[in-house]
Amino acid sequence: MNDQAQALRKLVQSQQSGRTTRIITVTSGKGGVGKSNFTLNFALSLQAKGYKVLVFDADIGLANIDVLMGVSPKYNLYHLLKKEKTIWEIVQKGPGELEFIAGGSGFQDLIRLSEEELDYFSEQIGQLNGYADFLIFDTGAGLSKETLKFILAAQETIVVTTPEPTSITDAYAIIKMVHAMEYNVKFQLVVNRVTDPNEGKHTANKISLVAKQFLQLDIPTLGYVSDDPLVSKAVKKQVPFSVAFPNCPASKDLQELVNRFDHGLPAPEPEQQSGVKGFLSRMIRLMK
Repeated sequence: MNDQAQALRKLVQSQQSGRTTRIITVTSGKGGVGKSNFTLNFALSLQAKGYKVLVFDADIGLANIDVLMGVSPKYNLYHLLKKEKTIWEIVQKGPGELEFIAGGSGFQDLIRLSEEELDYFSEQIGQLNGYADFLIFDTGAGLSKETLKFILAAQETIVVTTPEPTSITDAYAIIKMVHAMEYNVKFQLVVNRVTDPNEGKHTANKISLVAKQFLQLDIPTLGYVSDDPLVSKAVKKQVPFSVAFPNCPASKDLQELVNRFDHGLPAPEPEQQSGVKGFLSRMIRLMK
């Protein structure tokens, strides 16, 4: 009964907030670039600025947001798709009361939903409309069918890369492939594990210049994050580095990055195009 009452309060809260939830996907061209770690600490830094954030772990087979937080979620997307739990019952909490939804094996089932199951999924996810300022999807590395759907439906994607040549090449390949599908996706770059700001700027410029020359796309750079040994130490402790070491170089870089992101927030789009409702309508079209 208490769970039902709490779910009802959350539903009323989301409907009365008047906010438009901004949907963001975070992806990378290859694994091992620190994408999930960035997503988690980016979300925590946004929350520290007063925003309400919900993280959705959409990395099929390699979902690890919960591991990075040292949390064992009781429920995940699978329980929602099987109608065993409601959307509010699968929302879990991590450090700093950050709310997240664990993907588990649920995303593999997501692309095989029947019409009735898809309707239920949409109705449940739709309840998140207005609940948070940001709904951030941590997608899988590379351009799988599932990752592609989230990128196209969200229409706003942060691409995480590193200065390694293969990482740069794969990051550009994702941008090029999505652009070829003629969807209006807004990309921003984050260069992780840089030795200094000049390396970050040089890496970002490589991608931006090629995208401008061959795709006629402007790809802004959101920021750079230092190659900081304390990040690895935090991972081993299963504590987000921005929490474990708030004054380390990587945490300071992230704070600057989030400030830049915050100052660049655009005016809300018309309701039918933005928020959870717009995301769902695009996602459903992509699934059919």
